[in-house]
Amino acid sequence: MRSNWQQGNAKISVYDLAQQVRDRMSGSSANLTDGQVEEECERVVLASCEGIASYRRLAELVRFVFCALRCELEILQDMADDPDVTEIMVNGPDSIFLERGGKTVRADLSFETEERLTRVIQRLAARVGREMNELHPIVDARLSDGSRVNAVHGSIAIGGPALTIRKFNRSRMTMDDLIAQGDISREAAELLQVLTAAGYNIFISGGTSSGKTTFLNILSDAIPRTERVVVIEDSAELQIRGIPNLVRMEARSANAQGRGAIAIRDLIRTSLRQRPDRVIVGEVRGEEVVDMLAAMSTGHDGSLSTGHANSVQGMIGRLETLHITSSGFPAASVRAQIAEAIDLYVHLTRTPDGHRRVVEICESAGMRDGEIALNPLFVYDPRQGLVSTGNALQSRGKLQLRGMEGRIP
Repeated sequence: MRSNWQQGNAKISVYDLAQQVRDRMSGSSANLTDGQVEEECERVVLASCEGIASYRRLAELVRFVFCALRCELEILQDMADDPDVTEIMVNGPDSIFLERGGKTVRADLSFETEERLTRVIQRLAARVGREMNELHPIVDARLSDGSRVNAVHGSIAIGGPALTIRKFNRSRMTMDDLIAQGDISREAAELLQVLTAAGYNIFISGGTSSGKTTFLNILSDAIPRTERVVVIEDSAELQIRGIPNLVRMEARSANAQGRGAIAIRDLIRTSLRQRPDRVIVGEVRGEEVVDMLAAMSTGHDGSLSTGHANSVQGMIGRLETLHITSSGFPAASVRAQIAEAIDLYVHLTRTPDGHRRVVEICESAGMRDGEIALNPLFVYDPRQGLVSTGNALQSRGKLQLRGMEGRIP
């Protein structure tokens, strides 16, 4: 598909225009400055397209043609540079979507061929020392600016090479921001801040892109600055700030020879030899659940983690399944360990209007009839937002230990 930019019924190929610019420059583009190349792009665009689009749209087209010629991400470059775009999703050369302001929209752009999209992915992979080809068809990496990249080669992606870029959020949110947006009530926010400071082990659950990482960042602001914190992630995304005694570790994939992999589980084990007060695991999704729960149960109070689920009950069930699959322990003992390790569950969801809201806060209330009991503290009401259930917090030992019991009712 060569037509990759549309104005009304007029379809205009960015790559055809880029080729015209190359022809005009007669192979001398390497010796020209970006400004000179942009001037050539303007001449070609105006000569070819004046009268079929507004000057504002023509200016956009000039930029797309320039990016196709000079930018690493080609036609995706402007999306990557736009601070309001949080995610770029490419489902093949002619299917590009972006998320802006919590809303997903289709971009009126496409790559000229699968090969051009593949080259963009290969350049991104090379940036972080990875390969992208039929032998290594999946790339999952973090760029130098913190953005996360996942790409799948066309040999296993039916619609053509697939690329997802989750951009690094430079403007870190605070709890006050969430309160102002109506994503959490002030009462619930204050409770969570106190319990985090007091050393309650908190697990944050939610679906994909529900704001789990952002919320973990926000909760970490309540950690006392005197504590030693070890952060473990698959791909470094967390922005823990204001804690001087901080160690950050990132898992590593195997190299092209299948060697050198470092799993999250390995990092959790080594973190326990680093005398942490708290261990923060960015996301639990495999056998590392065994070591994370063990750390939470052995004196590392105030540990935080996240996981994918559709509800608090769903998260508990998933933790149980992951643990049993990894350890082979009987279900009863696994449930008992989960009940002992995790003090509080916070569940988030992404609403159709693009908001990421806290919809459940539940205290773990031990075991009852062989199952993990929950004490719901806050639930979501569509008309009122997050509201208190009226239930009192049952476990107050950590509050008493830190002299903080008077800070919550």
